[in-house]
Amino acid sequence: MKKFGTRERDGTPTRFPSPVPGGTRTPFPAPTPRDGAPTVLPVLTPSRDQPSIEQPAMPASSRERVISTQHPVVPASLRERVIEQIEPAVAATVSREVLRRQIEDIIHAIANKDRLELSGREQFQLADEIADDMTSYGPLRPLLLDESINDIMVNGPSNVYVERNGKLERHAVRFRDNDHIASVAQKIAAQVGRRVDESSPMVDCRLPDGSRVNIIFPPLSIHSPCISIRKFPSRRLDMAGMIANGSLTPAMGQLLEIAGRCRLNVLVSGGTGSGKTTLLNAISQFIDHNERIVTIEDAAELQLQQPHVISLETRPPSLEGTGQVTQRDLVWNALRMRPDRIVVGEVRGPEAFDMLQAMNTGHDGSISTVHANSARDALTRVENMVQMGQVNLPLRAIRSQIVAALDIIVQVERMRDGQRRVIQISEVIGLEADVITTNDIVVFEYKEEDVHGRISGTYRSTQAIPKFRSRLGYYGLDRAWAEAMRHL
Repeated sequence: MKKFGTRERDGTPTRFPSPVPGGTRTPFPAPTPRDGAPTVLPVLTPSRDQPSIEQPAMPASSRERVISTQHPVVPASLRERVIEQIEPAVAATVSREVLRRQIEDIIHAIANKDRLELSGREQFQLADEIADDMTSYGPLRPLLLDESINDIMVNGPSNVYVERNGKLERHAVRFRDNDHIASVAQKIAAQVGRRVDESSPMVDCRLPDGSRVNIIFPPLSIHSPCISIRKFPSRRLDMAGMIANGSLTPAMGQLLEIAGRCRLNVLVSGGTGSGKTTLLNAISQFIDHNERIVTIEDAAELQLQQPHVISLETRPPSLEGTGQVTQRDLVWNALRMRPDRIVVGEVRGPEAFDMLQAMNTGHDGSISTVHANSARDALTRVENMVQMGQVNLPLRAIRSQIVAALDIIVQVERMRDGQRRVIQISEVIGLEADVITTNDIVVFEYKEEDVHGRISGTYRSTQAIPKFRSRLGYYGLDRAWAEAMRHL
């Protein structure tokens, strides 16, 4: 049994000395609160005539193991007593590391006073968790810092999943209870002026780094508040990076580069998590830097690198049901902002009609994404979304708008081996009777699966002359297109 008031150094229990060379030091100054006011947390700084005792540093590898394990078993009252001695307003003015060290001092003082058997590692971990709750996103912090994780899904206090390399895996990170999840979710929403609770149980928002967050509360989620985070990559994946990852071939990358440079209207289609936004960002890097671009999104996550970019974001209604700004409102407003190109992050409703109108009124080179399983399904989806806002518009008129507006549909897919691939590039040709005709420029054909579960295949091309050949010639890119087609 460990002796009370000890901490571990290199695995050997050692007693903290009460006297300090050059002076004395109590574990933490604890002035008596007046009128029930919480004790102000001071910032511990070493004086010139009295050196401070540094807390035992844990190796980085050990700290990672602590973060990804379960919470230490400590009395419930201990956490509350520690938090009672912290003044939030003062804690907000110090760095996380300073705050963590001072919280650890408080824990050590309480453990000494009440003779609690807590090891140095347990005290370190508890201080780390409280500091994360006060300054960050609690148990989500290590997951957000892990660059190998693309998605974070909190389904319950001990039911957290992450996605790495296209594959889902359960993570050992835990929340204390449902209230802990709700507290973290409300902190995230409050950062962007949103509110989430039982009266407003759904919200889409983003983190300061641009990561996209969806939150849903009971009673809509039956068992627990749920948080879904699509992380914002610290390293922007460009076309060269996608080619290196095996998402497409160099020749296909050249075709998409030409599409971006000669102002073709491109619709990127795919399922959830298939890489639509990543591909849109990659194509956008070929937009001329002299053009004025307006982006429209539900939650801003595009990373356009051009100097003249205006980013617009929708706004949900208030609790009174007023003040909502939809994507359709923003498309209307964008047309009055003299854009050269309009980039709609994701088309999901009646704004599809306004997007098509914009593409047909001098805003060539527009790019957007849509959820669909194939290029043909993407056309049907756009058609249905136009009908949401234009119920009385004849079906042939809608299809004529689609044919006149869209040039290329790029289909992306997250395959069962976790690899995200461009599996189809199709050209929208025209109308035959009432049917939209398309031509598959490139199609991925499955070949086999190796012993490691990786899928391999080949790309088939029709080598057809595109209907936008005159546009390629206008920009002097017709020969480059033909050369890329020969290498497919």
